[in-house]
Amino acid sequence: MAPVTIYTSAFCPYCVWAKRLLEQKPNVKIHEIRVDQHPEERDTMLARSGGRVTVPQIFIGDTHIGGYDDMAALDRAGKLDPLLDQAARVDPENPL
Repeated sequence: MAPVTIYTSAFCPYCVWAKRLLEQKPNVKIHEIRVDQHPEERDTMLARSGGRVTVPQIFIGDTHIGGYDDMAALDRAGKLDPLLDQAARVDPENPL
């Protein structure tokens, strides 16, 4: 399964849209981290994303994808599925 980490918060429509898009993909395991419920994770998100403060912040494996708009653009360009497939092959036994 492709390991996807998504940093989210409540009442974030982009977070909902991002999760819906990912849920449509086969063999994707989503690890959601709610930064509003776990504020200590916000620092981790900031460090991993290069200082981006908005949610969602999406990572496929260790690769930072960006937010929902970035991921949707990758999907429209046909580049999201290959990233997910590649991440699934990196460590299929330990996706997260």
